[in-house]
Amino acid sequence: MLIYNISIRFYSFLITLFSFFNPKAKLFIKGRKNIWKNLKSIDNKNIIWIHCASLGEFDQGIPLMNLLKKRDLSCKILVTFFSPSGMENYNKRNHCADYVFYLPIDTPQNAKKFIKTINPKKIFFVKYEFWLNYIFIAKNLHIPLYSISCILRPNQHFFKPFGVNFRKALKCFNLFFVQNEETKNLLNKIGIKKVIITGDTRYDKVIENKENLSKDNIIESFLNNSKAIILGSSWQYEESILYAVLNTNQIKDKIIIAPHDISEKHLLQIESLFLNRIIRYSKFNLYSNEQILLIDSIGKLSNAYQYGKFALVGGGFTGNLHNTLEPIVFGLPTVFGPKHTKFPEADFFIKEGVAKNISNEFELCIAFSFYENRLEDVKRKCEKIIETSKGASQKIINEIYN
Repeated sequence: MLIYNISIRFYSFLITLFSFFNPKAKLFIKGRKNIWKNLKSIDNKNIIWIHCASLGEFDQGIPLMNLLKKRDLSCKILVTFFSPSGMENYNKRNHCADYVFYLPIDTPQNAKKFIKTINPKKIFFVKYEFWLNYIFIAKNLHIPLYSISCILRPNQHFFKPFGVNFRKALKCFNLFFVQNEETKNLLNKIGIKKVIITGDTRYDKVIENKENLSKDNIIESFLNNSKAIILGSSWQYEESILYAVLNTNQIKDKIIIAPHDISEKHLLQIESLFLNRIIRYSKFNLYSNEQILLIDSIGKLSNAYQYGKFALVGGGFTGNLHNTLEPIVFGLPTVFGPKHTKFPEADFFIKEGVAKNISNEFELCIAFSFYENRLEDVKRKCEKIIETSKGASQKIINEIYN
């Protein structure tokens, strides 16, 4: 633990140093500045603490939060984030969290002070972020500790010779609710038997999103009863590939681009790439039959997929693939880059015939052509996938409280 604690303090020092010139690091430090003062204002009589690394994990936690509230209206949901991208954007989601804070840096002193201040009745860690001091102190205080939507891989530090303390931390959990058989087997091999395969709670979230759809008048006006190719959470590589395909004149469909990075710098880069073919969502009053609509705000993508014909999901060329469940729930053939080993659902969708991975613009053209006459078949397959994968959150509740 000595090496771990030294590493944590060194990491904190580096973030502080970077905060002088890196906006994200600055948010990381600034957001934690008054946390102890703000924590004093909470009502800690019936707190359930849910920790999420970032916004994606928050989405996984929302269905569980809703069920926890439904079961006990008096409970207070306290959410912590490690990343600024979660903290800065969580309010763009419909949620029932009562308190939301940055997680203080994982030192023994911080962990003990935080847990004793919030006095949680139960703790949930979402997916695979595990902070050792928090875990050990929760265990010492006999607070029930659960991991939900957990997914692990053999090459992670938990299973390496140097991962002794991480394995000890994993053994502190009362129960693991995991996404797949591989994760269960990995945990079993290091002596952890309290493991239940419940699947991914994100399925519950995307189903909830679909059931609570709202119309988007701007998108509907832009499409005029047609369907769009949707480039969701795009990075520069996907935008460049789409540009190359457009230059072949093989795509006549309208296109919606919702970039991962909506900074003005990136929006201008996209506009300079597509020139007079593109118009911003926020400037749609100037629309003059452009082919591409550029979404320049956060929170509209999951709703926009209802207007899709195909989806090209970003992050697959960087190893940071974004949420492929969002287009799948609407029955869209889905395409993404080749780096998706951390996302087993991507391989599953490929095997089920509703998705393809691509490496270049030529493969993108082939994928679009392949799916053009298979749209109804893909939609039926997607419906079957969603139907058989739902209910993870309810399974977790049933197991904990029954």
